[in-house]
Amino acid sequence: MGHGHGHGHTAAPVSASGRYLRALLVALVIGAGFMVLEFVVGFTTGSLALISDAAHMFTDVLGVGMALTAIVLARRSGPTLSRTFGMYRAEVLAALGNAVLLFGVAGYVLVEAIGRITDPPEVAGLPVLLAAGAGLVANIVAFFVLRSGARESLNVRGAYLEVLADLIGSVGVLISGAITLTTGWRYADPIIGVAIGLFVLPRTWTLARRALRILFQHAPNTVDVGAISTELAALPGVSDVHDLHVWTLTSGMEVASAHLTMDDEVEQSTVLTKAQDLLAARYSINHATLQVEGPQCARRCQELSW
Repeated sequence: MGHGHGHGHTAAPVSASGRYLRALLVALVIGAGFMVLEFVVGFTTGSLALISDAAHMFTDVLGVGMALTAIVLARRSGPTLSRTFGMYRAEVLAALGNAVLLFGVAGYVLVEAIGRITDPPEVAGLPVLLAAGAGLVANIVAFFVLRSGARESLNVRGAYLEVLADLIGSVGVLISGAITLTTGWRYADPIIGVAIGLFVLPRTWTLARRALRILFQHAPNTVDVGAISTELAALPGVSDVHDLHVWTLTSGMEVASAHLTMDDEVEQSTVLTKAQDLLAARYSINHATLQVEGPQCARRCQELSW
């Protein structure tokens, strides 16, 4: 028997988390300040559009707070004997939590807006316009702060998507306030509220689906597991590949394990090295646990029911 392991699988996420931490902290401070402003003005004026935007901003603040907590947990709680993968999954749970919050807020806004369609209340346009303008500036700043990290971290992407939804929401509230101020049309506010709710739902579903794929340990969308099996089996000295598993531990950390059945006369260490190089170079899987075994051991694996 032999086992092969990749190395350096924790360095990239930990080093990158310092950048994410600063970006999220800036976004948290900005979001919290303008959330309070929008809630106060929204309830004072009775603007559903502004309240919905403030509610989205609340999920930003809560989501960014969870994202910060997840990164701190991942940095301070590395792998141990009882937690062999550390706390890296904390960021995925935070992303899923963000998605659930967004679903809840979008649902509330839709229900509330539909109730107001029949008898829309009068809303003061100028305060809504000023508050939405301030919120738009805050969201633009937070959007650019989180943009780079969202490409690399699912956790940061969750916060980024919330800020993006809020940015669009602020534009919608600005339009609503302008229409109300210039024409006095009462339907603008609930219609914009519905539009904001509908806008955020598909993006929320995408985030939730990505988080659930990781939690259910599905293979990454970018990895062809069948091709991996074929290429490993084509290595000199390998007669069979089975028990192949590929999953994502957290953003940017793909993991694999497999059993390789070897010919008796083959040098195991040579095959292990080639297999590891293949996985790292072609599939960016730098942490792979590979078990090499003879035909007798392979038969035992075939007897397993799962």
